[in-house]
Amino acid sequence: MMNDVPLLLVDGHNLLWRGAFGFPAAIHSRDKTRDLTAQFAFFALLRVAIREEFTAPPEVIVVFDGQHGAAERQATDSDYKANRVLDEAALKPIRAIPHVQEALTAYELAWIEIDTAEADDVIATLVTHVRREDPDRRVWIISGDRDFYQLIDDHVRVLNTAMKRGRRHIEPDTVFDRYQVQPTQWADFRALTGDPADNIPGVRGVGTGTAAKLLAGGLTLDQLADAGRLTGTKGKAVVEAWNQVLGWRDLIRMRTDLDLPLLPTGRSSRALPTPAEVIDKLGLW
Repeated sequence: MMNDVPLLLVDGHNLLWRGAFGFPAAIHSRDKTRDLTAQFAFFALLRVAIREEFTAPPEVIVVFDGQHGAAERQATDSDYKANRVLDEAALKPIRAIPHVQEALTAYELAWIEIDTAEADDVIATLVTHVRREDPDRRVWIISGDRDFYQLIDDHVRVLNTAMKRGRRHIEPDTVFDRYQVQPTQWADFRALTGDPADNIPGVRGVGTGTAAKLLAGGLTLDQLADAGRLTGTKGKAVVEAWNQVLGWRDLIRMRTDLDLPLLPTGRSSRALPTPAEVIDKLGLW
């Protein structure tokens, strides 16, 4: 029987970054010694998303990157995420994580952080669990990270609340209309085009249009190798970078087999507290 309670999986780091650097006003403690923007904005943005996008209260699980989450991928490719510099600005949302997690626990809201796993892989494992146990259940992933497009299907959607209303819901047709590939091809597509956010360069000279043409008809990289399409200057570039392309695809593909500390309950989560309630409860004012 289908569970009518939608499951909302929150990319915690992504939402914190958006809150820390994209919130319209800075929030400080009364004595002006603490910047509370990230903590305040996290709950403000999440409350707005739930109010605007859901007609019934969802089950919410917030997922954070583990401190050593990227280590496994970096062991196979030392360039993976090597472009990320933890300067003082970048540390602002990271320092807010313990406060957000403390508040989630205090208000009995589920969250997961596995030290050796990236949030992407935890979310992918949760999606896989729901597909197996309750395949008709609706799942939403709040994130601006396009890597999640590979998880999209008829029941799984990405919700990018940073976009204008009417463009926030990323569905299979949305992916195809924008990029001319299916969600199941996303890792292949991004391996060719690259992902600057994760320091994956892609094939020189191959943009989204070329990649879409190479993969037209639903081809994967494995099928592309024998499809007779790797011709001309750009095709030659793909051939020359072939082993790297396959490696980049492995970096982009999400793991779906993690051991998780908790699983969806199928029940609606309690209402989120207001940001002011959170800051007050944590004694941060």
